[in-house]
Parts: sequence; C-alpha cells; structure tokens
Amino acid sequence: MLGPFDFWGAMIQVAGISKHYGPYVAVRDLSFAIPRGQIVAMLGPNGAGKTTTMKIITGFIAPSSGSVSVAGFDVRTNRLEAAAHIGYLPENGPLYPDMTPHQLLRFFGEARRLPARQLEDRIGAVIDECGLTDVARKPIGKLSKGLRQRVGLAQVLLHDPGVLVMDEPTAGLDPNQIRHFRAHLSRIRHAKTVVISTHALHEAEAIADRVLLIHRGRLVFDGPPAAMRADDSIEQRFHDLTAGA
Repeated sequence: MLGPFDFWGAMIQVAGISKHYGPYVAVRDLSFAIPRGQIVAMLGPNGAGKTTTMKIITGFIAPSSGSVSVAGFDVRTNRLEAAAHIGYLPENGPLYPDMTPHQLLRFFGEARRLPARQLEDRIGAVIDECGLTDVARKPIGKLSKGLRQRVGLAQVLLHDPGVLVMDEPTAGLDPNQIRHFRAHLSRIRHAKTVVISTHALHEAEAIADRVLLIHRGRLVFDGPPAAMRADDSIEQRFHDLTAGA
C-alpha cells in the first residue's frame, strides 16, 4: 500500500493541500497517494473536510496551498487534461428531470466533445453496464432514487475515466440498491481508482481497501478498515479518533 509520501505511480497525488475560507480552515496540510485499482473510503464527521477535499481533487475549487495531480496532470495548471481522467459524482448530482437517461448521456458526452461514433458506443455500453436498458427512454424525474443513482453513475463512467470520485453515492438507497451498487463497483474496481465519501462505517468495511479518516481538516488515520477496527468495532475507533467533533 502506498504511504502518504510514496507518490511514484499513483493515480491521485495529494501533496500538502490546505483550504482557507477567511479565518476558517476547512482542510489542513493533507497528503496522500492512491494507486490504480484501489478503492478508498473517505470518512469523517460532518464538516470534517471530506467534500472540500473531493472538490479540490476534481478541480472544482483550488487549494489555498499545496498541489494535486491526477494521472500525472496537475489539477490546477492542467485542468482539462486532468478532468479527462476523472469521473465525479457529487451528492445530489445534476440530473435533469425532464431528460431521459439517453438524452442526458448524449448531452454530457457532447459537452465533453466525444466523437459521435465513440459517444454512441459509450452510451450503449454504460446503459447496459448500469442496468438502465428498460428505462433509457423514460424521464429521469419519473425514476426511483436507485435508478437515478444508476443514471448518475452512467454519466460518471461515460468517458471511461481512470479515476472515480463519488460523494455519498449510496445515501438514500435501499439495501437492494446498495447491493447492486457494490456489485457494480466490484466489477470495475481493478481498472479504476475509486474515492468514495461516506458516513456509513459499515460501507467502508464492505467495499474499501483503505480508509482515510479526516477530522477537523486533518488526516488522522490512513490504512485498511481492519486496522482501523483493531480490538474495537469500527464505530468505536471512529469515535476515539474524532472525539470532541
């Protein structure tokens, strides 16, 4: 497993990033590296800095200091090149209710300037991959929460990125929908680098190879879920590391 400063060959390299909003510090001197094929769960209490970190990794906001690279491209100075390797699914991501899944995928594919033939092939592939064939021509606003989440995942996978960044991807899903999401993640895991933010500690145990626990903007744990648990439950370990939140 890559340690915090073992950046050689990593798909995501985060080096000493901090983010200030006036006197408030959302992220403090974070450093870590993630290799291809690893699923990382980013844990932490509300307001810990998880979403801010994800937005910095994806280039949606710039850090106050430090740097991030994705697939070897600096996210700040080579924004478009880095973005070509990233699929980002924010919590409550943009899904236009009047569009069908097929229309939405075409819209995002054209926005990314995918060649017409490649776009048609990719739309068909992700619709099949995400189990959307039966609803591909139905308005997104008429779909269930689980199906809308699949549409979001299809949009993230459309340009076949090497890095997936997902903020609370199973929030609001029922157990069957969560099971489907986990199964899909298992199928693609060896070809992708995946970062998932979650409040569900059992979710980290179920799907992640590695946990990054952030508290008050700092990295307080980096390791496999089993090491976080130690002799206690993962919930107790989480409490111990974030006491006073």
